[in-house]
Amino acid sequence: MKLTTKVRYSLRFMIDLALHVEGATVLARDISRRQEISEKYIGHFVPLLKSAGLIRASRGARGGFSLARPASEITLKDIVEAVEGPMCLVGCVNDPGICKRAGTCQARDVWGEATRAIADIFSRYNLEKMAEEQRSRHTDYVYAI
Repeated sequence: MKLTTKVRYSLRFMIDLALHVEGATVLARDISRRQEISEKYIGHFVPLLKSAGLIRASRGARGGFSLARPASEITLKDIVEAVEGPMCLVGCVNDPGICKRAGTCQARDVWGEATRAIADIFSRYNLEKMAEEQRSRHTDYVYAI
């Protein structure tokens, strides 16, 4: 299993937002510069994060992005599922109807257990915790407005 670049960049984008004062609006170009993610690429995942209710976007002179909920309430699982859809290592785990062997397949049990374990781990990490860890690792960054 490999997480996509879109997921990895979405997480970096979200951590960057979480490092700012709660409710503060942050410009995409500033996140782009700090995270070394092109603004064009940010445009690929921002609509997904917005429709999942994870971020707010505002236009105009004071436009930009902010978290839609407190960082402590947004998990890694929320971000992954916003960008990639429901967590599922193999399609038959969430939709047994796609495989005629789903009811008798031992491998499906393993895939299901692995999917649940990953989902559980990703649910334990929230943006607040990840932002605090990021802050402690990169003291040279200033994330204030």
